[in-house]
Amino acid sequence: MKFKVIALVLACVVPSMLHAQRPIYFGGMGGVATLSGDGSAIINSTSASSSLYDPMNGGAAEAFAGINLFNYVSFQADYVWNRNSVVLTSNFSSPGVLNFYREPEAVTQNAVFGNALVYFRSRGSRLRPYLSEGAGVVFIHSRFSGAGVVGGNPVLPPASSNKTSPALRTSVGLDVQLKGPWHFRFSFGETITRNTFGNQLSPPEKRIPKNFQNLFGIYYQR
Repeated sequence: MKFKVIALVLACVVPSMLHAQRPIYFGGMGGVATLSGDGSAIINSTSASSSLYDPMNGGAAEAFAGINLFNYVSFQADYVWNRNSVVLTSNFSSPGVLNFYREPEAVTQNAVFGNALVYFRSRGSRLRPYLSEGAGVVFIHSRFSGAGVVGGNPVLPPASSNKTSPALRTSVGLDVQLKGPWHFRFSFGETITRNTFGNQLSPPEKRIPKNFQNLFGIYYQR
């Protein structure tokens, strides 16, 4: 389903860009994705429970196509992928009861966005810093990725899950003109989604998850 949505978005956006009279561009980037972690604890006079979502850095890639609407403004369609390893940890203890688990998990995210880029220098400048704001949808697949540790009789997260979340994305970056129509791009972005990770834990997490991406790449401007 997620790939059908991605293909539909690209099929609608890219042809209109190719037929536009204004300059268009397309390219790709790669880099590192960092997910925000979280922790929760509930302690009272008879029991104590805690949980932890501990992510590690992973790979990220982006393909994009855009159109320069005005001298300082562009519109861009993005497809973004990243994969991260995480560890889910939970424990519960009360008199006579001890439940706990530690489960490694792999999280893959596929996202499509529409973004407005506002540049701080005119189109003919060699160095063009920009601010980007956009919205889209993220398809999140998670699955156990190795042997876990389980004690007692805890309620485990699902071994595999697929979730969809609306997303907001903010990025800052720099475009550098190279030779002819080729450009170098650096981007640092933050994507905010619903809390699809914390709901798997016990006790559940409440904080909004964030996905930070450092990306480098090139694009061709027609």
